[in-house]
Formats: sequence, C-alpha cells, structure tokens
Amino acid sequence: MPQDPVHREETDLAVKPRTKTQRPPMYKVLLLNDDFTPMEFVVHVLERLFAMTHAQAMEIMLTVHRKGIAVVGVFSHEVAETKVAQVMELARRQQHPLQCTMEKE
Repeated sequence: MPQDPVHREETDLAVKPRTKTQRPPMYKVLLLNDDFTPMEFVVHVLERLFAMTHAQAMEIMLTVHRKGIAVVGVFSHEVAETKVAQVMELARRQQHPLQCTMEKE
C-alpha cells in the first residue's frame, strides 16, 4: 500500500561537496658547478644519493660542468630537502665545496 504523501518521511542526506585534492608542490634539486670538486666525486654523489646509473650520472655531471648548473631530480619538499642535506654533508665530509640547492618547480 503506497504511503500517504503527507506522512511520507523525507531524509535529506548531508552531501559534502568533493574537493579536488591538489598535488603538493614539487621541488627541483640543483647541483652547482665549482672549480674544485672532482668530477668523479660528483658522479659518485649522483650514483649513491640519487640512484643513477653511471651513464646518467656522467651526463648530469657534464651538464653541471658545461652549464654551471643542472637539475638532478624533482621531489616533494621533504625529499628534496633531505637530498640537499645529504649532498652537502657528503661534500663537507670529503672537504669539497660542492653546492646543492632546491627551488620550487
């Protein structure tokens, strides 16, 4: 038996509008050229800290050498910050003036 329209219960569901989740900003990790850090050390850093193949590391190292700067990778803020700190610490321990920075993509 159909319900009487006057006595029919209506349930209003609270519907939250879907908010689009934004990707967190990404950061480029950059290596800067200097006249003192050995090329072999830069290749070692790229292989060890950025999991690059020897060929990839050589290519990035040569870009840094020729252009003065190169993007090593693009990461979330926390990962980029950690990578920069690791590079700087390794260079400091080996007494090389290698500089590594990050900037928002």
